[in-house]
Amino acid sequence: MRGIRVGSVFTVPIRLNWTFLIVLPLFAAFIAWDIAQLVELLNQVFTTTINAPQLTTGWMPWALGFASAVGLFVGVLLHELGHSLVAMRYGYEIESITLWLLGGVANFVEFPEDWRHELLIAVAGPIVSIGIGVGSYAVFVLLPASLEPIRFVFGYLAVLNVVLAVFNLLPGFPMDGGRILRALLARNQPHAQATQQAAEVGKFFAFLLGIVGVFTNWFLILLAFFIYIAASGEAQQTSIKASFEGITVRDVMTPKENLKTVSADTSIAELMDRMFEDGHIGYPVVQNDELVGVITLDDAADIRAVEQDAYRVREVMSSPVETIEPGADAMEAFQRIQEHDVGRLPVVDTDEQLVGIISRTDLLRAFNVIQTGGRPPTTRRTDSGGEFT
Repeated sequence: MRGIRVGSVFTVPIRLNWTFLIVLPLFAAFIAWDIAQLVELLNQVFTTTINAPQLTTGWMPWALGFASAVGLFVGVLLHELGHSLVAMRYGYEIESITLWLLGGVANFVEFPEDWRHELLIAVAGPIVSIGIGVGSYAVFVLLPASLEPIRFVFGYLAVLNVVLAVFNLLPGFPMDGGRILRALLARNQPHAQATQQAAEVGKFFAFLLGIVGVFTNWFLILLAFFIYIAASGEAQQTSIKASFEGITVRDVMTPKENLKTVSADTSIAELMDRMFEDGHIGYPVVQNDELVGVITLDDAADIRAVEQDAYRVREVMSSPVETIEPGADAMEAFQRIQEHDVGRLPVVDTDEQLVGIISRTDLLRAFNVIQTGGRPPTTRRTDSGGEFT
């Protein structure tokens, strides 16, 4: 979840995703258009007599819409801070909190696997939202009737925060309710198995939510799609992590003796010939047994054909490159390949010498072997690696 950093709270970076810049004015507009209906709702819920005509003339609806939308996202931010502060209390690192199209998300460096920790972290957000709702209602009651515009904003936030808290407690994994369900399931079974069960419940919930959205609100369809994708993704990630427990990069990688590399002194013309002959579009660049960079077809394509004899690999290669040590966990390699959106990671020892490459294909092969009850092979055929994309 990418976004622009706008500050930090309790050392947690706060980011705004570009979709937030779209949804904020949309929410403000939707609230402004529905002011009359929302006033009627507040009067029914709180048995008050807010004067609707006063709030629906001139620029007032737009001011109330904007103030309410901002208040809504402040509440979402505090909700995510509730999760984050409890998580930090138990030693988990929070990468950031990001506000986006569907609200907010606290990005954990690593999700908790202790069911007690997950349970308390998950319930913290809804508790904060209910607290905001109660506090907003108190302000709504204490403000004089002469300040009806401000009373409307706090009355609206009181209702909405309680509704959001209740909605988040529904078992739509990975929503808060789904995480609570996983925590309870994980009391008596492995975390990965509990995740699979919670994810299946979450996907079924997303299906029902999507059907409701077809007949009521398109926003629910979008939310249902997100829940389904997120539940599937986290279930898969958890399954992979469980499978790779105790497996290192060394167990899975393609070793150095089976790699095809190039020297930094190789000409681009020779490199292009090698690519054609080997059927590879990228190579680790090695000098004196030390990895010094990576050269790909995209790098070489910037050199015109008539100049390829004059240029050397060192002049166009990518350097430095993301690497990993052979003793690192295979799951760490998987996560870093995803994070940096690369096909493979060079494996280097403590002396920065290339000892192998671990690729998406290597990891997928090992995962399939483990899933069928075996262990990943520690040797590779000579045709199983070498291309670096």
